[in-house]
Amino acid sequence: MASFKITISDVKGKSMIKELKDSDANPLLGLTVGQETDASLVGLEGKIKITGGSDKSGIPMRSDILGGTRKRVLIPQGVGLQDTEKGLRKRKLLRGNTISEEIYQINTKFDGEIKIEKPKEEAPKEKPKEEAPKEKPKE
Repeated sequence: MASFKITISDVKGKSMIKELKDSDANPLLGLTVGQETDASLVGLEGKIKITGGSDKSGIPMRSDILGGTRKRVLIPQGVGLQDTEKGLRKRKLLRGNTISEEIYQINTKFDGEIKIEKPKEEAPKEKPKEEAPKEKPKE
């Protein structure tokens, strides 16, 4: 039973989050980072490109690691490694580029513009009644 949170970003910089569960999420299983798919899965018209993701414990997906498993990889730079000195390589735990049931979040890029509806404005709430000022104790 697959369940994903999909972050969809458009060309203008807007983004939105959709949650897919069970049969809605099944078409994404087996896709790899860099592949495009139909955006009708998330209720949009056009194409979405998978740019990355992470699993339930926050391990990021990396596009140059094949498969859907976690691996300890020696990397000099890029996804999963922050601020290194020149020539330094580190061994990091990363996840492969294939979407499996263990993936929690999928990052995507939409080829059009996302039209986000503004939230409805609520009626102004009444201010709470102010309490009478307390008197100073007599000495």
